[in-house]
Formats: sequence, C-alpha cells, structure tokens
Amino acid sequence: MLSTPPPPPAGYGHPAYAQSLAEFGTPLKLPSCGGWLLRRPIAGGFEDAMGPYPLFCCADWSGLPGDLDGLRRELVSVVLVADPFGPCDETALHRCFDRVMPFKTHFVLDLRRPGPFGKARHRSYARAARRQAVIEPCDPPLRMLADWTRLYDFLILRHRIGGIQAFSRASFQRQLAVPGLVAFRALADSGECIAAQLWMTAGDTAYYHLGAADETGYRRRAAYGLLGFAIDYFRGRVDKLDLGGAAGAADARDGLTQFKAGWANDGRPAYLCERILDPAAYGELAARSAAADSTYFPAYRGPSPGGFSL
Repeated sequence: MLSTPPPPPAGYGHPAYAQSLAEFGTPLKLPSCGGWLLRRPIAGGFEDAMGPYPLFCCADWSGLPGDLDGLRRELVSVVLVADPFGPCDETALHRCFDRVMPFKTHFVLDLRRPGPFGKARHRSYARAARRQAVIEPCDPPLRMLADWTRLYDFLILRHRIGGIQAFSRASFQRQLAVPGLVAFRALADSGECIAAQLWMTAGDTAYYHLGAADETGYRRRAAYGLLGFAIDYFRGRVDKLDLGGAAGAADARDGLTQFKAGWANDGRPAYLCERILDPAAYGELAARSAAADSTYFPAYRGPSPGGFSL
C-alpha cells in the first residue's frame, strides 16, 4: 500500500511560494522531500538550481539526499540556504551536500520565555509608533497589494535593492496569496498605509519575510510598532519568531541589524549548502567563465546583483 505523501508546509515550503519566484527560475519539485528548487539555464545548454529566496524548506528532510542524487543527470549544481528550524542539523546536511558553511546567524525571539520582549528602547519606540498609527492585520493580504508594492518600490530606491530581492508586482501578487503568509499594516489618521510587514508561518515558527515603509513610516518608526504588534499577535499561536539575519554584509552597527538584535532573545545558524552534481560540466563552465570566482558558488556565475542575503 502506497503511503500518502505529507502535505506541503505552509509559507516558504508551499508550492505557491516557489511559483511566486518563477521569473528567477523554473520551479522544480523534489518528489521525496516535497521541497522546491528554481531551475536556471546556463550558456551551452546546461542547467543548475538554487533554493527559493531566502530559505529552502520541505516536508520530509529524509527524502532530500535521494532527490539530489536523482538530479545528477539533469543539473550541474545546487545551492540553497537551509531552514534554520528544519530537523536537519549541520551533520545531516553534510550527508546531502559537498560543502555546508555557516551563512548567517538568525535573530530569534522565543515567545515561550517570559517577557517583556525586546530592549527598553525598542519597546518605547513601539509604543510611540502605535500611538501615531493604527496597526492591524490585513486579511486577506491581497487587499494591500497596491499599498505594499508602493512601499516596497520606495524601499528598492532607498537601499538600491537588486536581484531576486527586487520582487516584481506579479511576484508579490502571488506571495500575498501563499498559505501561511500573514500581513500587518500601519495606517495614518488619513487612512494611508505608511508601513507594512509580511510574515511566513509554518508549524510553530513565524518567519519575518519583508518589511517596508514610506517617509512617514520611517519618521514615525512604524517598523517598531509593527513588530511589537506582531509579537502580541503571534504569542500563543507560535513558539518562535525568526527575524532573519543581517542584510548583505552589514555589520553590527547597521540599522536593520540593530533593529532585529534589539528584539531577539536567542539565535540560530543558517547554513549555506552547495553541491556539484556534474563535476565535468562544472569544471568546464568555471574554466571558460570570465566571471568565475572561487569564493562564490557556483563559481561560473560569480556574484550576482542583490546577492543571496538573509
């Protein structure tokens, strides 16, 4: 009797999220583990794959080694960042990949610990922000597509975001419909949306996905109010909030890093996982690529604009 495959996890592991990134690669389902990769063409008729940004999640991690073995005739290489809250530890990941490296430490807020949560300054900013805006869930999240894309376009210009992180409106239209996505927004007295946050939920964890604000939202520190609201909302619904890591190569003085660190009471490593599936093709591509960079994987692509940062 055939066993019933586990249902797809919500959030990052759901097929709808992989489909939302289709402009960056063709979604490829891994049949045994239930996860998804993005298949990408390479000059010369080859293909490789990367995990969905920002994290690779799946329903059954024990099926991942077999899935990757089955791709050796199809793909040159695979690179992904494993879900830091998945059941695979570093040792288990080494059984699937050629190289496994600590990528970033994620800031985590364990809601099972006694509060209050966050540094005193963060809580003060959150209270002030909530006095200056109405903060609420937006359900269904698709209701705020126009506001969200406006806010995110402002973020792209402010921080010169490129690559896969510069999501299109079409991508966001799909993301806002992903099962497990939760959206919060901050409204000024006029009713205008001045800031918003998107979260992905799966099991006992909620993952901070994206946040954006306009000039008014930045001035009123709406991000603090939104995260304070998210803590109240998720407490009792999940055990942990994964706030992600620093953006790009930012150091501890970076504003986003300080923002996340000020709420966290724990940390969790996220691992960058690399595997060469076709060594001959990989060597050939790297040898003839002008962009080859031995510090980047895959070497034949070289660093891409926007980076694969968490």
